[in-house]
Amino acid sequence: MPVAEALDRVLEILRTTELYSPQLGTKEEDPHTNDLVGGLMTDGLRRLSGNEYIFAAKQPHLPSHLAMPLSLNDIPPHVAQTMENEDSWDFDIFNLETACLKRPLTYLGLKIFSRFGVCEFLSCPEATLRSWLQGIEANYHSTNSYHNSSHAADVLHATAYFLCKERVKQSLEQIDEVAALIAATVHDVDHPGRTNSFLCNAGSELAILYNDTAVLESHHAALAFQITTRDDKCNIFKNMERNEYRTLRQAIIDMVLATEMTKHFEHVNKFVNSINKPLAALEENGGIGDEESVKGILTSPDNRILVKRMLIKCADISNPCRPLELCIEWAGRISEEYFAQTDEEKRQSLPVVMPVFDRNTCSIPKSQISFIDYFITDMFDAWDAFADLPNLMQHLDNNFKYWKGLDERKLHSLRPPPE
Repeated sequence: MPVAEALDRVLEILRTTELYSPQLGTKEEDPHTNDLVGGLMTDGLRRLSGNEYIFAAKQPHLPSHLAMPLSLNDIPPHVAQTMENEDSWDFDIFNLETACLKRPLTYLGLKIFSRFGVCEFLSCPEATLRSWLQGIEANYHSTNSYHNSSHAADVLHATAYFLCKERVKQSLEQIDEVAALIAATVHDVDHPGRTNSFLCNAGSELAILYNDTAVLESHHAALAFQITTRDDKCNIFKNMERNEYRTLRQAIIDMVLATEMTKHFEHVNKFVNSINKPLAALEENGGIGDEESVKGILTSPDNRILVKRMLIKCADISNPCRPLELCIEWAGRISEEYFAQTDEEKRQSLPVVMPVFDRNTCSIPKSQISFIDYFITDMFDAWDAFADLPNLMQHLDNNFKYWKGLDERKLHSLRPPPE
């Protein structure tokens, strides 16, 4: 009987769609965690206000002419210099942002895509890649404090770094690497600097188009392919064989959609259960486990998909694992974007999705501590167990202690006051 009852309970859990939803015990006690979960993991309150936020369904724009390099060899020396250590985790994206006047994605993209042989894989001239990078970058909003082309360049950098890790290389094929680099480049294109919840609550055109489901991520993926395919000059897929293009396109779309936070725990748990646990079991059984079995786990089609999703998710929210100064700068930028959203929600009498992000009362250290505790620690523990990232984990530990130190002094700011 107890077994039968337990199985009934299992079936009940499996029937619900809440299988991977966290059971948040401290919901009442921690408003920061509560607001982050509400703001990032729901699609708004589905409330129509009559006060519709019109997200213009405008034609994406392509720059007619930008003073950009023709090829890698034409990159200005002062820009090239800032990219010398782009293969290091401690690479400073903000130096590049300053050097190239807030257009880092094209420059870093040219260098990283060249290093991974992307043009050769796609049979596409470097001039086409350059036009494509410019077209994508032109559709990032430089007015957003966080979701701009510097964030895209940062995620591209982290993606390239992860792709060089031994376990990742054992798991993925070249088509997966190319898909990951392209997905990272386009994953937030035309981001309005507002969350999915905001767009749903405001009844925006995009929310209506995508039925309040993965609104922004669907838009980023769709727009990326529209920009790419409507003009031969920037169509990097033009010379691909049809079936290979379909496979690549599917992988890019899947990775961009994986950055949506409502499925965060599902992606992390599937990765741990399908990959990390079986690998750990093999290692326990006989040292490192037999190579064929390890290879079977790493290269199965389903597991390659899980690795790619986990890779882009970690790249997308890796700010707390960056060197402290970079971590602080990103924290300031995302907070400012959330403050601006709260300001606009109040102006438009919309539901305030994340009340703790009020510029007059918000404790940035508290919000960072909650974000790290709730989203980052478990995910990066799992990713580190797979990819071996001791330097990232050290930064994460240092940064967490930094925010804790500020919070213990009851400071709300990014930095302590000068002595």
